[in-house]
Amino acid sequence: MLAAAACFTITSLNDKYASAKLKLSGNETTFLMALGTSFFMLFYLPFADRFFTVSWQSFAAVITMTFLKFVEIELSVRILREMSAFELKAWLGISLFLSYTLDLMTGNEPLEIQTAYKFAAIAVTSIGLFLIAKSESKTIHYKKILLPLIFYLAEKFCYGLLVNVSQTYISPTFSLFWAFIILTVLLAPSVKFVRLLKEKPKGTGIVLAAKIPNTVGLVCENLTAAKSITNYSFIQPIILAALFVIQLIRREETSKLNLAGGILCVSGIIMFQVF
Repeated sequence: MLAAAACFTITSLNDKYASAKLKLSGNETTFLMALGTSFFMLFYLPFADRFFTVSWQSFAAVITMTFLKFVEIELSVRILREMSAFELKAWLGISLFLSYTLDLMTGNEPLEIQTAYKFAAIAVTSIGLFLIAKSESKTIHYKKILLPLIFYLAEKFCYGLLVNVSQTYISPTFSLFWAFIILTVLLAPSVKFVRLLKEKPKGTGIVLAAKIPNTVGLVCENLTAAKSITNYSFIQPIILAALFVIQLIRREETSKLNLAGGILCVSGIIMFQVF
């Protein structure tokens, strides 16, 4: 879980670079993600679990994962043009509480006195999210990204759920590898890769190189989701905490509301973990 968070902290900043600085389209970003990640996964696959069953469930898992990854990257490109990686990770903290509620409903988490404290932590984090959204209301056009943001949050939650329920039929890493292969093949005709390399050689190289930690992060994320949906959802809040610290170290300009919201979000996450 911590390894995935560390890797995704690096790639979160790179995603913002690809979207805001390089002005890559959704298809270009998705293609580079799929191409780079599937290539680097080739070096890991010999040591990975390549278990799968010849069943419709296995094929359905691969197709669904392909769709979810496509939606995730396409939507993130739109969202990151309006908000920073920090704000996006703040919103992704919601998936933690959705996952915990699901675990309570399915009996994976016991209903006990600590549950009340955990929901108190949810309230603290929710207030922090509200303050972050409030502080950015003058610069972020939420009307443009409201639906993409909602679908993005739903996609992240559904991805963890998919990994958890499909592992009986196909290993998550093997399923992810084929999902990226399919995306690479489908998007290759519409993305002029050679032209992209000529026009933006340095930027394209940086984006592709970032797929090394991204590959490690995805593998660790899948291993985490296979064991616990709640722990999978903890990855995003941990990234939020890391980005918040980076923001403070860089002394980036931030409003008091944004600062207070970030502190409350991190505090709520810590409270949730402690209890």
